Amino acid sequence: MAAEIERKYLVADDRWRQYASEGSALRQAYLLATRRQTVRIRTIDGSRAKLTVKIRSGRNRREEYEYDIPYSDAEEMLEQARGVLQKTRYEVKHEGFIWEVDVYSGQHRGLVVAEVELDNVNDTPSLPEWLGAEVTGNPLYSNRILAKQPPYAPKGTPSSASEFNTLRT
Repeated sequence: MAAEIERKYLVADDRWRQYASEGSALRQAYLLATRRQTVRIRTIDGSRAKLTVKIRSGRNRREEYEYDIPYSDAEEMLEQARGVLQKTRYEVKHEGFIWEVDVYSGQHRGLVVAEVELDNVNDTPSLPEWLGAEVTGNPLYSNRILAKQPPYAPKGTPSSASEFNTLRT
């Protein structure tokens, strides 16, 4: 078991790209998705797959259990899930932390977010200049909500994916 403590931000511009790793194509969906517990299926670069169980144990902390599974099993489970997210993930090193930048495609094309995983809740990473507003804990940017079909769009939510990044405050 590993604890997951993270902060999430909108990405303001493309300056991160000059420092980014080669991206990995991800497809993911949720077999179970509640506020406290999730069971996620993820394929990586069309060749590997993982099953991940997350259990919320605090405001910004989740216990995470992750397992490699056969790719063919993941494909079958993705077919049974309610909505599949598609995104490309890049890693960007910045002042001792690794930021994961997710560039969404499909129904959420235009949404770009960055997450940083922390060792403890008191960590305060230096924020790169290319970050926008913090959205940690905002359900609008939760992958479990984004994966729901039809696209999640409550009142006050952007009407198109291209408007996501204009919500910076």
